[in-house]
Amino acid sequence: MTWTPHATVAVIVEDPTGRFLMVEEFSGGRIVFNQPAGHIEEDEAILDAVRRETLEETGWTVDPVHFLGIYTYKAPANGVTYYRFCYVARAGAKESDDLDDGIIAAHWLTLEEIRCLGDKLRSPLVLQCIEDYRNGRRYPLDVVVDSKTAP
Repeated sequence: MTWTPHATVAVIVEDPTGRFLMVEEFSGGRIVFNQPAGHIEEDEAILDAVRRETLEETGWTVDPVHFLGIYTYKAPANGVTYYRFCYVARAGAKESDDLDDGIIAAHWLTLEEIRCLGDKLRSPLVLQCIEDYRNGRRYPLDVVVDSKTAP
């Protein structure tokens, strides 16, 4: 049997008032909340996936400014291991209200509102990434070398 981990991106976007861009979505028969996130497509540069997933799931454009970290999660529901490349981005413009299938809405929530969601968070990584960001974790974007964007 071949082990096939999934490579995904997630994006932390905080507005000037301290609210975070979150996605309300259907997953596994439940309504859950997550950062804008999704799979990196074949031959797609990682930062392009960051921009694409955020736009598709929230309607917002973003400008990645920092790399936050790589997070590993094995989902109990399906046993799949996910490698989450998490980035910090600055919000650009709201460009669309047309969101991906399965997405209910995009919301700007405070950290306290996110904490109160409890088991409605898609995974424990949602809050962990925000906490790491709030604790000052930041790396330059070029810490992840992507052959699509490398000189």
